[in-house]
Amino acid sequence: MNHSALEIGSCDTHEDRKLYVIDSLNDLNKVNFSPSGSQHVISQEKKFIGGAVNISSGIRNRSLFFVGLIIALIVSLTLVSFVIFLLIQTGSKMDEVSRRLTAEGKGIDELKKINSMILNRLNQLNAIEN
Repeated sequence: MNHSALEIGSCDTHEDRKLYVIDSLNDLNKVNFSPSGSQHVISQEKKFIGGAVNISSGIRNRSLFFVGLIIALIVSLTLVSFVIFLLIQTGSKMDEVSRRLTAEGKGIDELKKINSMILNRLNQLNAIEN
């Protein structure tokens, strides 16, 4: 009673095969003994073939789904990589701009000092002349 799910599934498949063989033999006997039974067998074969077509289209749909999923993942990975690249580039540009601003800020402070020195000297010269 302690069978794994795989063993149970394989037993069911094996039993289904046995039943299919028995049904096929019964249908063959019907065809041999009565002509009206042959129509019934043909319709069952069409149903079986139609089921095989549905299975193959289901597999095809599933494979197309996985291919689409893989393509979507590749595209999203590419976009994420591009965004990360842009973030790194933007960060380096911001560092460069902040360095320039601090350098210009020091230059502005020096210009203010020079301007105040010039104004002081001019005020001294005006005071001496008066």
